[in-house]
Amino acid sequence: MPVRRIGLVVHQGRETARDAAAAVHAWSEAHDVRCTEIDVWAKDHHRRAGREEAEAAGNPDLVVTLGGDGTFLRGARIAVKSGADVLGVDLGKVGFLTEVPACDIDEALDAVHEGRAIVEERMTLTMRASRPLDIPEEMEALLRYGRGPALPPPQVRPETTEGGGWGCALDVTALNDVVLEKLARDRQVGVGVYLAGRLLATYSADALAVATPTGSTAYSFAAGGPVLSPHMDALVFTPIAPHMTFNRSVIAAPDEPVGLRVLPHSGQAIVTVDGQLRGVLDPGDWIGVFRAPQRVRLVRLRPTDFYGRLRDRFRLTDAPANAQDGPSEPFFRPDTPVPADLAGMRLPPPDAMR
Repeated sequence: MPVRRIGLVVHQGRETARDAAAAVHAWSEAHDVRCTEIDVWAKDHHRRAGREEAEAAGNPDLVVTLGGDGTFLRGARIAVKSGADVLGVDLGKVGFLTEVPACDIDEALDAVHEGRAIVEERMTLTMRASRPLDIPEEMEALLRYGRGPALPPPQVRPETTEGGGWGCALDVTALNDVVLEKLARDRQVGVGVYLAGRLLATYSADALAVATPTGSTAYSFAAGGPVLSPHMDALVFTPIAPHMTFNRSVIAAPDEPVGLRVLPHSGQAIVTVDGQLRGVLDPGDWIGVFRAPQRVRLVRLRPTDFYGRLRDRFRLTDAPANAQDGPSEPFFRPDTPVPADLAGMRLPPPDAMR
């Protein structure tokens, strides 16, 4: 289906992003496509939730982000509310989400407009909580210091029912992670962690992260968590600086929710969604994190080379003990027809060998 409305999210602090925005506007004008810039950083008004941003932009069917992964996450938050595809133009340094270089903007927009682009879907997370999230007025200025305009607390979704113990369904969509972290620098947060409704353990830690496979290379990875293929569905639970012997990540099935309950004698905790502060929890409060029904739709010009990007972005080097063997071949992929028993496997195309 041809593109009719573009929502444009630009990292205004980068000249390259502003130049790329001019290219998108020029393409839109040439193809008679409405293009609206979505200023999610504006300091002269309160930031809006993703659904409100999408409506203000006329519910675009394509969101184009110009920046790094942070800019992409802002655009994805908006796109998922209107069912739009997301085209991430890579102007960052270590990102995994944006893949289209700025020099290929016109080619990418043409591919989307003509139905030739690859659309890759990624799992997202949503939440329930024991009560609606908020930030106490007396600590709001401190928590938001240096962060700029903050998102409003998540709204309660209509499907919430009173009573029953299942809490409030929150209008939250996370592509990377939901993190519960200590509020006070000198006091860890005590949390009971439940997987699939069963108590795993009680943790005393700096933070606890629940990530998607896409987010496994973000905060969870920095805390020692595993790398998961973004093409799978799973929940990755990773404790961050826990004061206990068991400090490993746990990978849960996509239908196994992760519950985090702040213990009675714990300090307060803050909740962030994709790095954005969304609320404060008191002792006794809880959140439940689980797979969301919505998926983010990423636009690609060609199949994703995730493991090649993993090698490049983290500058992986080969074991010195293997130096005498010389460099390994870039692909383990013969340039012959795929055998029948491997027909369903995800493999690089033959021309990737060249």
